[in-house]
Amino acid sequence: MKFHYEFDVKKLATSITHQHKLMLVGSCFTENIGEKLKKMKFSVLENPAGILFNPVSVAQTISNCLDNKRATENDIFQFNEAWHSWDHHSRFSSLGVQHCLNQINQSTAEAHAYLKEADFLVLTLGSAWVYELTEFAIGNSTGSVAANNHKAPSNWFSKRLLTVDQTLAVLDNLLHQLFRFNPKLKIIFTISPVRHLREGVIENNRSKAVLIQSVHHLVDKFNNLYYFPAYELVIDDLRDYRFYAEDLVHPNYHATQYVWEKLVGACMSEQTQLLMKEIAEINLAYQHKPFNHQSQQHQQFLKNYLVKTMALQSQYPCLDFKKELSYFESGNVGLA
Repeated sequence: MKFHYEFDVKKLATSITHQHKLMLVGSCFTENIGEKLKKMKFSVLENPAGILFNPVSVAQTISNCLDNKRATENDIFQFNEAWHSWDHHSRFSSLGVQHCLNQINQSTAEAHAYLKEADFLVLTLGSAWVYELTEFAIGNSTGSVAANNHKAPSNWFSKRLLTVDQTLAVLDNLLHQLFRFNPKLKIIFTISPVRHLREGVIENNRSKAVLIQSVHHLVDKFNNLYYFPAYELVIDDLRDYRFYAEDLVHPNYHATQYVWEKLVGACMSEQTQLLMKEIAEINLAYQHKPFNHQSQQHQQFLKNYLVKTMALQSQYPCLDFKKELSYFESGNVGLA
């Protein structure tokens, strides 16, 4: 008896390896996958403007990074005793003007340099609903799309569902900019399986339909584009509320892990997967909590993993094992 519907995931034409640089932009699901990639020692830069959901904000963020746009005081606003940017997540907000601007500009400059060398860009779209600023909002022109509401009053925003044509226009323009900036770049599109139920069940489905239609149109049109079915894996393969958190909105650990395993199988070579198993073993050793830190058994354990980690570091110089090597050398559990 089958309790879920498994389907084959198309393989990525060029497999991801640890020599590649990956940039991830989009929803909170992006950050879940980004954390797993970083744990497996991939070179990753994620969400230079923070978590984003709609295609307009994703495109605006990347365009700002491509231009290395420097924010000024005209680009931020003060609300509830803090300074914010309508183009950035609240983690860039600050009590001080200069600190807010410094965070934004430092992140943009870092992303600009990283994108020049990046091999893969993963774009995860969450919603086709956009919230445009009204005449009551401060800090930006009426009609601009807000990437984050910063808990501002509801009358500061006007809600609108993008059409497929509008979404295509935004993303098509972005792709042309990206390929001019970095011709070797390969782009992986995903649709977030996070359900935006605050919009309503029907509204969420309408939104996802716009994103799916738009992304597949672009994948068919451009070379170097790939669609990874994160949304379908949760909605159609797992298809059970057991795989959602208590809010019934966010996929839980088991769902995220399932999608991760499918991503690894579809996008990474067998050699890379074998290397990831070795890295996972070192991660477990690094997290190990001994009963007696001074015991001969634990010291031998540290010595064995120091040798293994040094050998792996020598074989793959691109991997960063600084904290693990320091721990295995010193045995200082505080580093773990």
